[in-house]
Amino acid sequence: MNARQHNDRLLGESPAFLEVLDRVSQIAPLDKPVLIVGERGTGKELIAARLHYLSARWDQEYVKMNCAAISETLLETELFGHEAGAFTGASKMHRGRFERANRGSLFLDELATTSALVQEKLLRIIEYGEFERVGGSKTLTTDVRLIAATNEDLPKLADQGKFREDLLDRLAFDVITLPPLRARPEDIFLLAEHFAMNMASDLGLDFFPGFSEQALDKLSEYAWPGNIRELKNVVERSVYRSADEGEPVDVITLDPFESVFRPSVSKTRQADRATESKPAVEEAEFPIDFKQTVQEFEIELIQQALAASQFNQKKTAEALGVTYHQLRGYMKKYELFEND
Repeated sequence: MNARQHNDRLLGESPAFLEVLDRVSQIAPLDKPVLIVGERGTGKELIAARLHYLSARWDQEYVKMNCAAISETLLETELFGHEAGAFTGASKMHRGRFERANRGSLFLDELATTSALVQEKLLRIIEYGEFERVGGSKTLTTDVRLIAATNEDLPKLADQGKFREDLLDRLAFDVITLPPLRARPEDIFLLAEHFAMNMASDLGLDFFPGFSEQALDKLSEYAWPGNIRELKNVVERSVYRSADEGEPVDVITLDPFESVFRPSVSKTRQADRATESKPAVEEAEFPIDFKQTVQEFEIELIQQALAASQFNQKKTAEALGVTYHQLRGYMKKYELFEND
């Protein structure tokens, strides 16, 4: 593990995060498969590494693979290996990840992207520890602790026939669900300070001057749809942009694409999108309470926009075509802050 990976260790003190660490400590010593579920950027890979290094296999191979980062045709050979001559270009035998991880742990990220054929082979290797290389007929055995991760709803995919139910049963001996950053408000400043100090060190600064109150407010008010990974990018970008000032970081740039010179969608495409997204008005049965009906429609529209914008009020206002203060006025009028 290199220095940067070590610096990206798990940090937090919120109850939701500490509960996850307790679960990890409980399941780590067992030679059972574990499924890690969480939104993008919540730290699934760090949790998987912790499971390995807290187990009795800590001194053996820890092999990682992102199933979405490789084509379906190559995924099978990467996982199970292939014999020489198995296909065009296969000039020599290749040992797959399961073979290389023997007696250790294998972490498979983005598991939901795998094909039915790969899922069938995964089921067999979990049940019996047996597999064949692609193009081979000899049955090989391996002793691997499988750790898988996904940001998908696998039970729902299984109900839809898009993921094998029997494989899900084998994988889900225990499921660790990671809380999103918005459910860990106590950890935002802790993580931000950690990332900022690392960035200051990378820039050769003697110290990190801290964040201004305005910057801290902006960090706390944002919904962080990209979670910890997004927080890290935002903090590092903000620190390096203000590195020469020697003052506390005051400007937090959440969206690096934000610019008055940003290319805009053509008017024709904007009109087309507006037409496509325009909500249909259901035929009303008169007489109606006009004021009450309009109020209910506005509340529903605001709630939908909030959900679509990950409850980021600035983005919600932009989506509705109103100012931030106008949106706050509507939310106060309809008492929506309690659901914010």
